[in-house]
Formats: sequence, C-alpha cells, structure tokens
Amino acid sequence: MNVHEYQAKALFEKFGVPVPKGAAAKTPDEFINALAGLPEGPTMVKSQIHAGGRGKGTFTDGFKGGVKFCRTKAEAREAAAKMLGNTLVTLQTGPAGRKVQTVYFTTANEIKKEFYLAILLDRAASRPVIVASTEGGVEIEKVARETPDKIFKVVVDPAYGLADFQVRDLVTRLGLNAAEAKSASRLIRALYAMYWETDASMVEVNPLVTTPAGEVLALDAKVSFDDNALYRHPEIVALRDLNEEDPKEIEASKHSLNYIALDGDIACLVNGAGLAMSTMDIIKHFGGSPANFLDVGGGASKEQVVAAFNIILGDPKVKGILVNIFGGIMDCDVIAKGIVEAVRLVGLRLPLVVRLEGNNVAAGKATLSASGLTIVSGDSMADAAQKIVKLVA
Repeated sequence: MNVHEYQAKALFEKFGVPVPKGAAAKTPDEFINALAGLPEGPTMVKSQIHAGGRGKGTFTDGFKGGVKFCRTKAEAREAAAKMLGNTLVTLQTGPAGRKVQTVYFTTANEIKKEFYLAILLDRAASRPVIVASTEGGVEIEKVARETPDKIFKVVVDPAYGLADFQVRDLVTRLGLNAAEAKSASRLIRALYAMYWETDASMVEVNPLVTTPAGEVLALDAKVSFDDNALYRHPEIVALRDLNEEDPKEIEASKHSLNYIALDGDIACLVNGAGLAMSTMDIIKHFGGSPANFLDVGGGASKEQVVAAFNIILGDPKVKGILVNIFGGIMDCDVIAKGIVEAVRLVGLRLPLVVRLEGNNVAAGKATLSASGLTIVSGDSMADAAQKIVKLVA
C-alpha cells in the first residue's frame, strides 16, 4: 500500500525525522488555512499523486510541473489552483495521467547539497538494506546505470538492528561534516525505526538535503507498506487513498483475490503466484501479452471465481481469457463449476481456454464438457497458451 508524500512526512515527524514545515489542502477554501500555518517567504506547491516524476510532469491543459517553487504565498495559491482537480501526466502515470485531488504546501528551504537515501528489503539477503548516494534529486536508476560507484549499501541484521558503526559508515561515505553527520545519524536511526515499526516495504527520501544553516532534512518522502502486515496497523490503513488505485484492484481485494492490471489483452486466472508468473511468461513466449496478474489462491471458492471473471471483464482491453489451474489443495471441479457459472452469468463472448490439472481433474473436465458452453480445453500449459494466443490473434 502506498501513501501520499504529506502522509509519509506526518509519519516521519512522528518518529523524529526532520522535514520542512508543511500542510495539505483538498479544496481551494483550505488553501488559506494551510498557507497561514507556514512562515512568510518562498513556498513549494506539490501535487499529491502516487507516481514519481511530478516535477517534470505536464497537466492535460498544458500547465507544466506538478511541483512548483513560488516566491510568495499568493503565487503558491495561484499554482495550487491550477493543479487541484487537474490531471497530471508523468512518465510513471502513463498517458492517462492522475487527477490531483490534494496539494501540499511546504516551506522552500535553501539547499547546500542533495543526497539519496532509501530503506527496503533485500530479498536475496532476506534482510533490510539501506541504500544511499551522494547524487540525490535525480533518478536513482540513472545514477546506478551511469555512476554505480556513487551508490553504496548497508545490510542490516534484523535480529540486532541498525548498528552504530553502520550509521557512522553511511555518514562518512556521504561526505558530511561533523555537525551534519551528527544530525544525519539521528535522521537515519529515526528513519530505520519508522521503517521497522510500521512494517514498511520501502522508505525513500530523494532528495535528502543539507542546508547552509547545517540542517539535514527529508525534502521528499515516498513510502510503501507491506499489505500482509496492515492488519497490525489500522492507523496506516486509514491513510489509503482509493482514488489512486485501480478500481479492479480494489474490487479484487474485497474478494481476497490478488490482482494487478497490466497492459496486454489476454487475461489470466490462475491459482498460486508462481504459476501465475509462469503463465504470464508462457503467454509472452508464444507471442501474446498478459492483461493481468490474477491469483485466486490455493483454496478459491466458486464465488471467488465468479468475482474474478467479473473483474477481468471490467478491463476493456481484454480479448481472451486463459484459466490455468493446478489443483493441489484446490478441487478442480469447484473451479470448473465456478467457471461455468461465471460464463453463464456474464454471457461471455470472448475466447476462453481452460487448462486443469491435479486434484479431482477428471470431474472438473467432465463439468466443463457437460456445460454445453464454448470452452476450449488445454492439454498442457504450453498447449493452452498457444491456443489462447491464436484465438486472440
């Protein structure tokens, strides 16, 4: 689950991570009160959407920049009025863009130097890792590609926690002076505490800055949380902005389905994340393009299968459906009955290929055969993928 920058910074402040003073507004009437709490002088106005590249983005009406530096509060109000309710297009939003429904005002700080700092899970090491760079304020992917020597990592032992010598190593590599190093050390410890205690999957600060006055501040904030741990954090769940999520993914979560929309035209309905990934791979291998990742889990009910079909058909790009089920715990006949009911309920007219294997597969295939519906059977995963690619083409 992702949160907005202003929400992430509120969490930063709770854990003692220093950030510029700021306030969010959701309506033009809230602009005045939000700005009243900020000191006079230069002010930043930031569009709040779940996508990066806001500063380089362009609104659909031609207004450029989802992040603006304004010399006065009056300028800040004008810029915010042009952003709010407008659709911002960035490299990460795609051409459809995202509608800005919240703007965030912050004080504009003088910057001495920009850095990059992030904490995330190193899946290879099965441990948290802190990633830092002296090159902040730009895409870290570009830094990694062009100057990888400017990126360094510290892997943290979760049983011991972040050690003092690791913090000293980080601030030394960042090239900070004594006063800055002291402030940065406190910030890094607070940021790690926030990452650990909130079950975050990623905390990114780009840029982390030093100021001429010797401050070290988190000028930006991007935070994602582990969905599997949200039951422990109702206060974080309350921050969820459904306007920033795909309606199909929201509907899927209501039925305990794991769904992610993609750009292709062949929908997948699979049980198990590994099998789902393999199914998408084999569709690509035979020249098709998957429209989604949809894992119904190891023990899906007939009702969940029907819900899955309805979600799939909510995507206008879908031209065909591949159901790929391996029944271990799952009963293939239960899936087959769900498929038959779903096809009848929605009046499916798209090509449908089903591959069943495993627990009670003979009964499942008999159910499909007796349905009288136009359902193409796949003898293997490769056979099923080739058939749906050919039917869609």
